[in-house]
Amino acid sequence: MESRATVKFIRISPRKVQIVLDLIRNQPAEKAMAILKHTPKAACEPLEKLLKSAMANAENNHNMDVSKLYVAECLACPGPILKRIRPRAHGRAYHIYKRTSHVTLVLREAE
Repeated sequence: MESRATVKFIRISPRKVQIVLDLIRNQPAEKAMAILKHTPKAACEPLEKLLKSAMANAENNHNMDVSKLYVAECLACPGPILKRIRPRAHGRAYHIYKRTSHVTLVLREAE
């Protein structure tokens, strides 16, 4: 039995999200929540909401015990890239890529 939650189109690069996901992978859900609360990274705020959502899904939809949950899988995939142009000297243009992410979080019950 597993509980899954996804968030799409986060306006943060997948590389930056992956750094935080590596911290919480295979951790108990309560400990993962504490890690996200006390890590000074921009990706922590949307990931904290995602973890709360996955825990609520587990409790309400699958009747799982919240105290036994752990982060089984978490992955960040690249979403669409917003392409912008910054004017530079001598009529040139500098490309700015505003990357987005799709993040999936899977919680399972420990035996």
